[in-house]
Amino acid sequence: MKTSTRIQLSTMMFLQYCAWGAWYGQMSKYMTNQLGATGDQVGQAYAAFSIAMIAAPFFVGILADRFFSAQKVMAWLNLAGAGILFWVLQIDDPDMFFWAILLYCLTFTPTISLAISISMQQMENSEKEFPSIRVLGTIAWIVIVNIVGFMGVGGEVVIFEFTMWFSIILGVFSFFLPKTPPTSEGPVSIGQILGKDALVLLKEKSYLIFFISSIIICIPLAFYYTWGNPAITDAYIFSFPDADPTGFKVENKMSLGQASEVIFMLILPILYVRLGIKKIIIVGLVAWIIRFVFFGFGNADSLEWMFYIAILLHGICYDFFFVSGQIYTDRKAGPKIKSQAIGLITLATYGVGMFIGSLVSGWVKDAYTYEEVTNWTGVWLFPAYIVAAVLIFVMIFFHEKGKVATVEE
Repeated sequence: MKTSTRIQLSTMMFLQYCAWGAWYGQMSKYMTNQLGATGDQVGQAYAAFSIAMIAAPFFVGILADRFFSAQKVMAWLNLAGAGILFWVLQIDDPDMFFWAILLYCLTFTPTISLAISISMQQMENSEKEFPSIRVLGTIAWIVIVNIVGFMGVGGEVVIFEFTMWFSIILGVFSFFLPKTPPTSEGPVSIGQILGKDALVLLKEKSYLIFFISSIIICIPLAFYYTWGNPAITDAYIFSFPDADPTGFKVENKMSLGQASEVIFMLILPILYVRLGIKKIIIVGLVAWIIRFVFFGFGNADSLEWMFYIAILLHGICYDFFFVSGQIYTDRKAGPKIKSQAIGLITLATYGVGMFIGSLVSGWVKDAYTYEEVTNWTGVWLFPAYIVAAVLIFVMIFFHEKGKVATVEE
């Protein structure tokens, strides 16, 4: 890959995740503090993101694979999203906020797959080259979350102002990305619109098991993204009731998870080759269980170290399942269905699984809340049990070994 291309892709990934990281982990705190939202309403808002993720693979599969250059689609979606975010800034009702954030997510979620597709189509060996590009997204998340934390605005509308401006910048920049023309030709059928070409991956038992596991494991993932920030904030408020909550710098503490993600993403290509996909996934699932238990029993006093370990485990939890899964999917798919294949696994993770998880996390949070006091131990043990079930499922039924063959081989 040329140095100029690497710089372009790295910049794209950095801006993409600045726009995402500015609001995603903080939206629950914003909705609770500024809009007076319930756990169910917060869960619905995160589910809106997942609804958009379900539509995104089909959108990308049609436009980016067949009719339009991916970088141009990327540009116009970001600019449209910026316009919708200007409306979001004016809203003070949680029910209206749901519809606004849904519209925004419909413009943002396709860009996640587009960023991956644009990157991988410039690569000869995605297994080795993609992590070094993707890591810029994680670095961006760390940077923007720390800015939010140091400014003490994690529960304020400014998080969406940040996202609006990053969307404008990325929208303009995308017009200058490497040309990424459609990879498919000929008339489009209903089956192709629904992603039929990529569904061929599910005929292989190993990938089917991975696909099912991806859906289920995203239920616990939704708990972390939705309630990680508010839970730790509550713990510090409980221990230090007279302190200014903005001084807790919860966003800065949460960013340690992305820092660990950078480290493990850089070594992932080596581990992927030496350990194989199954062992990597198993290690990641064990880490998920440990982190939820530590979140459940940690506190802001003598057991504060549990919070830090739970946060730092994010690198293993995320990279060993989701990033390795993207590489695994890319290796399984042939070049003609690469974009649809990435869209398929994106649907499984951030779409169906996160949709269910977002709603369930809201219900569970409300179920464990009485008179505005939440039993966070009960909330966190719920996803821990789900991960344990997925771990057993993978250990018994997933048997991918040796070189990963593509569906065309």
